Order: sequence, then structure tokens, then C-alpha cells
Amino acid sequence: MKILVIGGTGLTGRLVSKKLEKLGHQVIIGSPSHGVDIMTGEGLSQALENTEIVIDLSNSSSPEEENAINFFLTAGKNLVNAELAANIRHHLVLSIVGTDDALEIGYLRAKKHQEDNIKNSGIPYTIIRSTQFHEHTDTIIAVQGLADKVCVKDRLSAHCAGRCNGLHCSVRTRGA
Repeated sequence: MKILVIGGTGLTGRLVSKKLEKLGHQVIIGSPSHGVDIMTGEGLSQALENTEIVIDLSNSSSPEEENAINFFLTAGKNLVNAELAANIRHHLVLSIVGTDDALEIGYLRAKKHQEDNIKNSGIPYTIIRSTQFHEHTDTIIAVQGLADKVCVKDRLSAHCAGRCNGLHCSVRTRGA
């Protein structure tokens, strides 16, 4: 099966791509360094040619609210339009646990736009909501920190390893 992995050079994308290839799938890496830019749409039609499944592991260049919302709205619109034209069979997106419950956080509001975009597209989809990755602890501290203090939300949190999501995304494509 031909699968386009958007964000295929990232932390989870590398793991998912490698696992899918081991399972015998033809994997197309969707990233600007591989000629696929979801912000401009460049290379997207070609990458989707004869593709059955899209796995969206994309992320904004910054968790800052305006940047993230712009990214997920623009990239989502470009992806959906190109996927509809290519008759994609299934779209899988990796999101975050608690997205609906923490819309006061700009990045989670941006992720909600990403989810809603695919939900309203008419394309069959799966949304996997993950907890934060252990690998992102430094970023979380940097974003939530203030000088020598770190602000922590009054919520339970259970982090996971990025490789767990990579395996889960790979396995979910079997039933898509």
C-alpha cells in the first residue's frame, strides 16, 4: 500500500515511516526537504498520486498561538483539498489528549482546528490523541517557563515515548 507520511522526517514521522517500510508498504516522505510542502501545496499532488492513506504527523515551527493556528489552518486546507482531488481512502492524524478541554492554550486550539478540518472534510479519518512525548520535556519547560520558574498546569499528565506513537500509527494503518 502507498502511504504518504506528512512530517516524515520528524521525531514520530521517522519512526512511523521506518515501521511502515518494514511492514512492506511504499512510504512517501512528506516534508519540504523531500519536495512536499503542505504550507504552499508544492509537491503535494505528485506525492498523493496513487496514494491510499495519509498519515499527518505535521507540526508548526513554533507552539506560539498565532504561528500554530496559521500553520494548522493553512496546511489543513491544502491537505484536504489535495486529498479530495486524489481520492484518498483514509487520513490519520496525530493530535493531543485534552485538546477539547484546554482551548485556553493557543497550541491546543490550533490542534483542534487541525482535527475539525479533517472531521469536516468528508474523508474517512482516524484521530489518535497522544499524551506529550518524553522527548518534548525541554520544549514544554521552555514554553511554560518564566525566568527560573516553570508553570505547570493543575492537571494530571502521563507522558509517553515518541516511539510508542510511531508504533501505534503504523499499526492503525492496517485497519484503514
